[in-house]
Amino acid sequence: MASYLERVHELPVLPQVVPGEIRAALPASAPDEPEPFSAILDDLDAVLLPGLTHSQSPRWFAYFAITGSEPGILAELLIAGLNQLGILWRTSPALQELEEVTLDWLAQLFGLPAGVHGHIEDTASTSTLVALAAARAARPGARVVVCSEHAHSSVDKAAKLLELELRKVPVDDEFRLRPDLLDLDGVCAAIATIGTTSSTSVDPVETMAKRCEQEGVWFHVDAAYAGAAAVCPELRHHFTGWERADSIVVNPHKWLGVPIDCSTLWTQRPEVFRDTFSLVPEYLRVDEEVGSLSEYTQVLGRRFRALKLWAVLRCYGRSGLEARIREHVRLAALFEAWVRDDDRWEVVAPRHFSLVCFRLRASDEENERLLERVNASGEVYLSHTKLAGAYALRLAIGNFRTTEDDVRLAWDVLNREAVRA
Repeated sequence: MASYLERVHELPVLPQVVPGEIRAALPASAPDEPEPFSAILDDLDAVLLPGLTHSQSPRWFAYFAITGSEPGILAELLIAGLNQLGILWRTSPALQELEEVTLDWLAQLFGLPAGVHGHIEDTASTSTLVALAAARAARPGARVVVCSEHAHSSVDKAAKLLELELRKVPVDDEFRLRPDLLDLDGVCAAIATIGTTSSTSVDPVETMAKRCEQEGVWFHVDAAYAGAAAVCPELRHHFTGWERADSIVVNPHKWLGVPIDCSTLWTQRPEVFRDTFSLVPEYLRVDEEVGSLSEYTQVLGRRFRALKLWAVLRCYGRSGLEARIREHVRLAALFEAWVRDDDRWEVVAPRHFSLVCFRLRASDEENERLLERVNASGEVYLSHTKLAGAYALRLAIGNFRTTEDDVRLAWDVLNREAVRA
């Protein structure tokens, strides 16, 4: 792993393979006889590495950039070696109590209210599903969920699984939910997003919180990507009102250097979660008068995920995390300035955090072909979206190893490939 991280910036970010190529290079059945681990490492290099998209690369700018930091990687090894089974407090008191303490630490770093109840899920998709299940149980007569038309697709999936009607609210010219169109009739949950996937727009959180409080609607805040930015005081204004939410999700595996998977979910109404999910069969009944974390979610077994979050928080500290987020915001602002200063390009959405949405002043088809050429080069990896019906390129900065030189390379590659249009 040390060798890989030292040279990951030299590898093509996007694999240069075709569908089925990796599968064809692997045996069709498991070996009859044991093999040495060295053979596995050989195949990792020869067969699997060419098929990896390198999210650890400092030149990954697609979707939301992520990092498996060194403390997190080492903690993952410890997690696997200790192999704790967190089905009850009894089966691993350290797992549960470290998770409780670490979630308290993180809530404090984000400026959330004291006493909020937190636990860790695998991804924001699960956190959203769990939160909406609690919301449905809290208001059983209501079967509607409302969110912005730019809310994450996990909301659609959760509503489908929970058999809830999903009502999407149009956005304004900055891609924020329009509160004047927010209808809470028959609604069990309203979702505000701080940092939407397409453009990192920020919904009117405080206004939505007030409306939900007035009408008894569960208020959920999705800050899966942007929530990490709340550690920086100068960015805290984007989060005004989120402390009033019934539930909040933030993914430390997106912008805090924690390896996938680690999604943190807080609630100010833990009793609703426990009423919704607690089911203790006879074989799990114990004498301790303590609630197990498995009673606040739909899964029984849980990994020792808190160990890697704890390791990252300790090894970087508040100051280290602030420094990295500030640097990513600075680099995004620098890239945005390059785009604005070049008449061939345009910025197509406000930049709030470390994502820049932009496009070549050309047709959608030309922008799409441009992105294909940029990614095919293997030098950098970007993704796209559609904003106001137009094709837009996205450059997301968030990898702890990304430097100004990497961002400059992305700009140079974009301009080189644009000329080839």
